[in-house]
Amino acid sequence: MEFLLDTLKNFLNKTGLSATTADWLSIILLVLGALIVVFIIDFIIRIIIRVIFSKIAQRSKTNLDDIMIVHKVPRNIAHIVPLFIAYEIIPNIFFEHIVWQNTIKKFILVLGIVFSVWGLRSVFGSIKTYFKSVERLKDKPIDSYIQVIMIFVWLTGVFATFAVVTGISFWEFMAGLGTVSAVVILVFKDTILGFVASIQVSVNDMVRIGDWITFQKYGADGDVIEINLATVKVRNFDHTITTIPTYALISDSFKNWRGMTESNGRRIKRALNIRMASIRLLNSNDLENLSKIELIREYIANKSSDITSYNSDNKVDKSLLINGRNLTNIGVFRKYIESYVENHSAINKDLMVMARQLQPGDNGLPIEIYAFSSEKRWQNYEYIIADIFDHIIAASSTFDLEIYEHKF
Repeated sequence: MEFLLDTLKNFLNKTGLSATTADWLSIILLVLGALIVVFIIDFIIRIIIRVIFSKIAQRSKTNLDDIMIVHKVPRNIAHIVPLFIAYEIIPNIFFEHIVWQNTIKKFILVLGIVFSVWGLRSVFGSIKTYFKSVERLKDKPIDSYIQVIMIFVWLTGVFATFAVVTGISFWEFMAGLGTVSAVVILVFKDTILGFVASIQVSVNDMVRIGDWITFQKYGADGDVIEINLATVKVRNFDHTITTIPTYALISDSFKNWRGMTESNGRRIKRALNIRMASIRLLNSNDLENLSKIELIREYIANKSSDITSYNSDNKVDKSLLINGRNLTNIGVFRKYIESYVENHSAINKDLMVMARQLQPGDNGLPIEIYAFSSEKRWQNYEYIIADIFDHIIAASSTFDLEIYEHKF
């Protein structure tokens, strides 16, 4: 390099230029020549790496390498090699100008740090895209981990840049940051909380992308569409977006409906209020009429036989209907509801089916249906419930029962 510089200086001096002008002009010409060489090398290396990656992508069974090409990983890697060459060549041109030599070295090192950060960003971006493209991995909160890693990468890059510019070694610079660690923790409090929360959410499998969650504190009721370091985004059923802090998932209570979607049925738990004044004992004529209902014909026959035997054995005076054991219209109606639900085509027979009586109150006597529909989609689920209750409400008059409703 010294020989080339001296040759250029002598040539320029012969043209009549001053020594200083010839010196700097020769340096500029050498720098331009070195930059052209570096750019050519960069171009050649980019082509080589791109060809290598393309061949690997063609032979590989996974699409990770294809995604890395899309995220320009080969190109970002290719930039690093020419920088090493530039670091060795260009500063040596300024061997007579130590200040410029040190400045250019620092500038090339900073460029190297920047390209390294860009390269790592494209690599982790490729990993994130790959996770989202794989069916068994796309519900994992990979965004949180990528963001944490990139925060450390960017911080390391910034610290390394400061260390290069100031001339302090990287480890001495990092050791000096220990005195301001409290400030760093305070500034990145939400990030640290989000990082810890995202780990716990992932390890405990509390939330996945695609889960339906209900978080009343934040007004969220819908599907999780994104989980990252700081927030969880929920698309509500009215198509609004609710943003929840990630650490709120471990500090507050919320409902995840994943268990329901993965089970064999969606629970139906809804009550019908009966006016208590309409509840009465059934006489023989009532039982004869209700025996015509196919779903409870056998039940009425068996219960009537048992009750008749009991009253006969105990010599019960049946001149009054209230004496002894009797069937009631509400009891037979409750059995009818249970039989009707059990025979409904949309109800899962392998799970619990029950019609039960709840605590009476100001609004009458609640008769609750507890069962599970085979269909879990919201629209169909609501249709099934409506179909069941349409029938039950209409059937209540057959049992001489009245549905409770406020009268103004």
